[in-house]
Amino acid sequence: MEIGFDRTLDDTLVIRIGGNWHIREGLAPTEELESRLGAKPLPSRVSFDTSALGDWDSSLLVFLTKLTTFCGSKSIEVARKGLPEGIVRLLQLAEAVPEKKDTGKERQKTPFLSRVGEAALELSQAIGEMVSFIGEASLSFARLVRGKAKFNLSDLALLIQECGAQALPIISLISMLVGLILAFVGAVELRLFGAQIYVADLVGIGMAREMGAMMTAIVMAGRTGAAFAAQLGTMEVNEEIDALKTLGISPMDFLVMPRMLALILMLPLLCIYSDLMGILGGGIVGICLLGISPVHYFNETQAALNLMQFVPGLIKAAVFGVMVALSGCLRGMQCKRSASAVGESATSAVVTAIVAIIVSDALLTLIFDRIGI
Repeated sequence: MEIGFDRTLDDTLVIRIGGNWHIREGLAPTEELESRLGAKPLPSRVSFDTSALGDWDSSLLVFLTKLTTFCGSKSIEVARKGLPEGIVRLLQLAEAVPEKKDTGKERQKTPFLSRVGEAALELSQAIGEMVSFIGEASLSFARLVRGKAKFNLSDLALLIQECGAQALPIISLISMLVGLILAFVGAVELRLFGAQIYVADLVGIGMAREMGAMMTAIVMAGRTGAAFAAQLGTMEVNEEIDALKTLGISPMDFLVMPRMLALILMLPLLCIYSDLMGILGGGIVGICLLGISPVHYFNETQAALNLMQFVPGLIKAAVFGVMVALSGCLRGMQCKRSASAVGESATSAVVTAIVAIIVSDALLTLIFDRIGI
């Protein structure tokens, strides 16, 4: 690339451009040219001589763009008649779309109070949407009781299978490990007093009243709640939910209600199964490591537990089922129409469900303690 300068008598600076201009050789420096243009007396006009110009690419366009911008800042006229026609068209195209002012690297930092206000507005909007969704779900349940809700029983049967039988392997593994952990934790202290037999009481009551329902709900939140959010989110992306509304079919009745019923029906049953698996896991520790005979361990568990011990866990399991279903369906219905939004809705569904499970468990535990259950 070659650059030369000539100044005419009428204060015109002629820039001679020659040689081949390729971006692989780097960009042409503009410092010397800017110093000549900025030297007093300033030229009134800039023209070009490209008779010796060979091949060129975008590097020449970058050079001329910088030159034009500098001349504009000095109020120097730029004559483009000597440039190739292709360069002239590209320069006109570049100038046709103005640069956005808010795309620069320097951005003003949002004040703290503004961020707090925006977060408060987003929170209030999220709470409003959640309350509205719960209200619509309640109305849908009322229509179900009156026999006016429309959904396919085959879909309900399929959802019951997915939420019930297909969840047994992971529930078995998690519940048995939780029973093992409870037995180990209890055995560490009870062994000091020679009361290893009460490991059966600890595991049985802990699983029946609390851990069975809790662990089942958390597993179902990660397994089924996320699946519900992904399914409904994909339907939202594919405009299937809009199609149901166009046909006059309520998405709450057709999509949300079967999922809520499936979890409400299956979670208490899974909770009972989880209790049994946890007691079995505690029995493995008690029998194999603590030397308790199977008959003694079974008799101690039977003496510690009665039907009333299972009632709090079953009530919690039903409530947790509602929480998981509402969280998954809410985030799925709120999904935006993009592939990444589906993943975000699934993640948000799991987080929302787990938080709802913990909060509702604390409230139910307090209520059961006050009424003496």
